[in-house]
Amino acid sequence: MYSEVMATPERLIESTQELLWERGYVGTSPKAIQQRAGVGQGSMYHHFSGKPDLAAAAMRRSAERLLNLAQDQLAGPGTAYERIAGYLLRQREVLRGCPVGRMAQDPDVIADPALRAPVQETFERLGRRITEVIEEGRQLGELRPGPDAQELAAMVVAVVQGGYVLARAADSEEPFHRAVGGALALLATQVNDK
Repeated sequence: MYSEVMATPERLIESTQELLWERGYVGTSPKAIQQRAGVGQGSMYHHFSGKPDLAAAAMRRSAERLLNLAQDQLAGPGTAYERIAGYLLRQREVLRGCPVGRMAQDPDVIADPALRAPVQETFERLGRRITEVIEEGRQLGELRPGPDAQELAAMVVAVVQGGYVLARAADSEEPFHRAVGGALALLATQVNDK
């Protein structure tokens, strides 16, 4: 699956990322990680102290990827509304859910502060960045003064995460797209028509 050129720690992290997204923390065994990465037990424990250490590294990598994808839309061209819309409407694997948000549903992750930290930090950073976009839009006169920017940002994050849950429960992307459409309609009421 992986080329010989890719370093063993990278193969282990990528394999763990994929397995965590597919199976969650509890369903991801060290043996499955080793098999997917094409490495032996000794290699895994040479680079990582155990499953929690490797899972934390994989979760941090997934978190950075999620934040980088969000930043691509949120820092792009356009008005604040257009940038937030770009984030909400970007292409996603809706029925797979969020690789980071999925971890918030795993009791073993939530019970372990070291594993929970990347999840919590990801959503805090994402919320802060969306808050900044809303505040920038208000300063530029693109958005009206109104509801607290942090509350609007929390709604945007919650719509995406909740939309994933609704879509997975229905085995259809439609609930996700309806949730995003509702959020965009509410955000559009904040656009300053000047």
